Amino acid sequence: MSLTLLISVACLVAGCATQPAPAGKAAIAAKDWKAAIRSLSSAALRDTRNADIENYLVYTYRQSGQLPLAFTHYQRALQPDPRHRGAHEYIGEAHLMANNLAKAEEHLAALQRICLIPCEEYEDLKKAVAEYRARAAK
Repeated sequence: MSLTLLISVACLVAGCATQPAPAGKAAIAAKDWKAAIRSLSSAALRDTRNADIENYLVYTYRQSGQLPLAFTHYQRALQPDPRHRGAHEYIGEAHLMANNLAKAEEHLAALQRICLIPCEEYEDLKKAVAEYRARAAK
């Protein structure tokens, strides 16, 4: 068995294939966007098909005001998991930041289809869209 395969199996057993880098999550909690981007980017290079890591990168880039990079990583988050609720929520919020209500509403509609029962991601984006509309109406 190759070393790469052994590492992959160990990673699956340990749960790292579905969890973002702990250092990245800690940096996000501390709102240290530079450290979070560094840690999560490194993790994404090691696990190129991990939608959760890419979704955390979307969030981090969005929070740091780097919308073009958020949109790039959003595409990477949806490649392995087109129904990733968190990615749809975060990219919808990024579209609102970019004043693109129509795109945000597309992701809200996607979440409505994906969430067969009420889900937090749908409710959060729905609220953000409503707040955006209220601000725009003033």
